[in-house]
Amino acid sequence: MSSADYSKGAAWQGGRYVPIAEASVPLTDWGFLRSDAAYDVVTVWDGAFFRLDLHLERFLRSCRKFRLDPGRTPQEIVEILSQCVKLAGLRSAYVEMLVTRGQPPWGSRDPRQAVNQFRAFAVPYVWIANEEQRQHGLHVQVSKVQRIPPASVDPTAKNYHWNDMTMGLLDALDAGADTVVLSDAQGNVVEGPGFNIFAVRGGRLVTPAEGVLEGITRRTVVEIAGTLGVPVDVRALPAEELRTADEAFLSSSGGGVLPVTIVDGRRIGNGEPGAITRRVLQMYWDWHYEPRYSVPVRY
Repeated sequence: MSSADYSKGAAWQGGRYVPIAEASVPLTDWGFLRSDAAYDVVTVWDGAFFRLDLHLERFLRSCRKFRLDPGRTPQEIVEILSQCVKLAGLRSAYVEMLVTRGQPPWGSRDPRQAVNQFRAFAVPYVWIANEEQRQHGLHVQVSKVQRIPPASVDPTAKNYHWNDMTMGLLDALDAGADTVVLSDAQGNVVEGPGFNIFAVRGGRLVTPAEGVLEGITRRTVVEIAGTLGVPVDVRALPAEELRTADEAFLSSSGGGVLPVTIVDGRRIGNGEPGAITRRVLQMYWDWHYEPRYSVPVRY
């Protein structure tokens, strides 16, 4: 029996499982050197994957768009993810699957000559907002940093090209905000580091249509809104519309539905999470126990 300590998480790399602290990417892998990779994150909540099929579908689609090959069948990927969760003994987990470009022969700049590398890991569930922020709302700053345009890097393929979001986030944190949302060249907000954004205006949800990752949590929110009878407009969202919204919230695998109560120093609504936000949030977590959306981990 292995004496490896998986208590802080488990990873799969190079055909074997290792404790998360031992997981690594070679220095010369283009995934490290050039952010040349595709990935996806699925969560486990109370012992079951949430919407695993959609995450796996998006991961494989991202790989195709970036011309990366995980070298594993969908079922093999699911088995690896499940084993990472089981080895770590996690009931609630943040589970990532990724493919890096690998390394072409020395001297070659031809990415076709690289051998792509699949990896995966599971760690305890990740919240991108603390308990106080989840209860009373986040302070979001609209960044002056523009998001990488879709013509340069396809945002619908999940990737690690985050320098624009990192610079925007640093500015926001320095200014006292909790997080940041970037905008496009037309002044419309698009997305932030690891989340999509929604505004509530006149009883309708509005979420950006272009320049964003089509988040699985975002999709879930749209479906929940349909169940609740709340109309959804998927369109451009000018920054000023966000600042003057009745309510606002973020959607992310790292916390689900996260209320926003301040944008650029302006209070949203009455400064507390709004009624529609609360209804969507409650149903989001209720859906985690719906068999149609969950895949139990066989511990």
